[in-house]
Amino acid sequence: MDSKNYHEDLSHIRSMMERSSRFISLSGLSGVFAGMAALIGAGYVYFVFQREGIDYFDGERNIFRPALVKELVIIGIVILLVAILSGYIFTANKSKKKGLKIWDATTKRLLVTFAVPLVTGGIFCLGLLYHHLFVLIAPATLIFYGIALVGAERYTLTDIKYLGYCQIVLGLISLFFLGWGLLFWAFGFGVLHIVYGLIMHKKYK
Repeated sequence: MDSKNYHEDLSHIRSMMERSSRFISLSGLSGVFAGMAALIGAGYVYFVFQREGIDYFDGERNIFRPALVKELVIIGIVILLVAILSGYIFTANKSKKKGLKIWDATTKRLLVTFAVPLVTGGIFCLGLLYHHLFVLIAPATLIFYGIALVGAERYTLTDIKYLGYCQIVLGLISLFFLGWGLLFWAFGFGVLHIVYGLIMHKKYK
């Protein structure tokens, strides 16, 4: 009996330590929703190219009008905001059900660790945009996002690093297939997010 109680106490202490050091309420459904938003956004971008008479897959380097660039940036921002909002809603609901705080010292450390490579990547992509190096934007977003995920693994579910590794590898591969960035971007932010989200939802529901 004493041995059983001892192991139960150890399990309880281990659980408390994990909760205090890691943000463990990330929802798999938020990944699914973010992936769906990315795929819809990628599909809309392709529609915009068709509307403008641009054959995205013809292998030629296209010069985009300032108005088109502005529209594409707005689409990207909308997709990002939808992903963030959905992530917050699903994660907040999961935290509430588990009786966990969604905002604490661990969450702050997670956000800082995640934000540094994302903000750096965002500024880097603005530089690419400024110099009309559009074909490098998709690889850059995948690589910097992957780095952010790998870094965030320290403060949340360890599984997230595998998604990060996949994003980095996909971004590096896309550097050798410039002009096909939209497909790589859709696969990375869309398909991989959905697959990861479904796996996490099944594993941690």
